[in-house]
Amino acid sequence: MKTYIALLRGINVGGKHKVPMADLKQIFESLGYTSVKTYINSGNVIFKSENEALRSMQEALERALKDFFRFEIPLVIITLEQLEQVLNEAPAWWDKTNKAYYHTAIFIIPPARQDDIIEVMGEANAEFESVQSGPDVIYWSADLQNYSKSRWSKTASTSINNCVTLRTANTVYKLLELSQKLKD
Repeated sequence: MKTYIALLRGINVGGKHKVPMADLKQIFESLGYTSVKTYINSGNVIFKSENEALRSMQEALERALKDFFRFEIPLVIITLEQLEQVLNEAPAWWDKTNKAYYHTAIFIIPPARQDDIIEVMGEANAEFESVQSGPDVIYWSADLQNYSKSRWSKTASTSINNCVTLRTANTVYKLLELSQKLKD
């Protein structure tokens, strides 16, 4: 069995699209996934499965979530190995210890493509932020004092809003830690 991480988009934000983690866990288990663990209330689910078809797992989960909660919940599924690669290949400036910056991993929800996201968002405002493509992710860091001036902070108000899900560097590192424990 392989270890996977599902990253759900837009749940439990501002009192909208409420998804209790106990219900979320139950839905994953009802689809035959095992060792299901959720992390914080923002839609991070670690689980095991013999199925290796990421897209079919994504589609099955999106259907089950819509049937249960009565609203669409886009998501992306990555393997533990993909998550390890995301962190191993992160640029040096994407450093969670630098508290003057907000470090974010932008995960692309299939069938969207990285190139499409970058085309819509445009060049980073080098004065306030840094952006770099990586494996299965776009790394983004923004100066906290000038966050509102950064171009990439506006993803929620663009046409790519439902094509991405964002996680802080701290969350990504914690998901790796929890996923590796589940693997053992």
